[in-house]
Amino acid sequence: MERWSDKWARSFIARYPLVTDLPFYSRLSWNYEIGCLLTALEKMWHKTGDIRYFNYVKTNMDLYVQEDGSIRGYQLNDYNVDQINSGKPLFALLRETGDGKYRSAIEWLAFQLKGHPRTSDGGLWHKKIYPFQMWLDGVYMTAPFMTSYASLSGETSWYDEAAREVELMERKARDPITGLLYHAWDESKEQRWADPDTGCSPHFWGRAVGWFMMAAADVLDDLPLDHPKRGLLVGLFHRLSEAVIRVQDGSSGLWYQILDQRGREGNYLETSASAMFVYALAKGSRHGYLQDEAAQAAQRGFEGLITHCVTETDGEIHLNGICKVAGLGGRPYRDGSYDYYIGEPTRQDDPKGTAAFLMAAIETELLE
Repeated sequence: MERWSDKWARSFIARYPLVTDLPFYSRLSWNYEIGCLLTALEKMWHKTGDIRYFNYVKTNMDLYVQEDGSIRGYQLNDYNVDQINSGKPLFALLRETGDGKYRSAIEWLAFQLKGHPRTSDGGLWHKKIYPFQMWLDGVYMTAPFMTSYASLSGETSWYDEAAREVELMERKARDPITGLLYHAWDESKEQRWADPDTGCSPHFWGRAVGWFMMAAADVLDDLPLDHPKRGLLVGLFHRLSEAVIRVQDGSSGLWYQILDQRGREGNYLETSASAMFVYALAKGSRHGYLQDEAAQAAQRGFEGLITHCVTETDGEIHLNGICKVAGLGGRPYRDGSYDYYIGEPTRQDDPKGTAAFLMAAIETELLE
């Protein structure tokens, strides 16, 4: 029987030989969504050894990375953590090809991290335009890149940086009652969405927590076994997994857009967050960070994705019910309210969901 990872990956690269063929982009854009897709297909190459997937990643990364290592569409002075995520596949390309342009591109992104604005505790601002704010999303964008960079460069301080990013975000965003994490934290407490006492945003947005859980799982790939914070990171990953499993929908196996508001009018089972949780729970269980309960929850979640979110049309696989975007602040202002999160549109085959679905399929298959 053909695996879902194979079915999805073959369908995707047949439809979109280049990421610029995706219907969501009007121009060549160095953005985190492309990074998610190429990272997922890199994982597919590692799982199968099929050179088609490596070639896909290389062909598409070469649309951006020039011979001198500069990156088309990348703006260092934006100081936007999202832009780091797209650089994750560069490490595999460098290892496999030895081409120095990939090393130069990695260094460009590392330059940003070295000069990136930070909170008083050393946490990375989410973006230059969002001062003194840390978002759960940003930990996924940066921390796994940091550990990969530490392994490549030998600069072990980057292991410390990655561990601090995970630990600090969890400490600032965690709700002690539910164990879940709020979407963002504003150290200055100036934002209208920020709680005047804690600085946290008001809700547990599913995909934000999903980003963070994937970050925790991925950082542990490269973090040395004897790193002084490794046990702490495994512990907080385990603690969060228990909270996430508690809010898993019992009938569908999926998770809600707002995690703790099951049954509230307008709330819905959201695909990308569900896929991210499946990936993190399955991977954490496979590596022994999490217990058997996590593996069972991952399996229920993946079955729920297949049953409720996937459609097949003329041999093409589509993924439905993916929240297009959700953020905080900006213009027009996003206030982080319940009505805001449930009011954002959903769409089919959004890269944030499809990439997470492929990674979830890979991990559940490896777990078996």
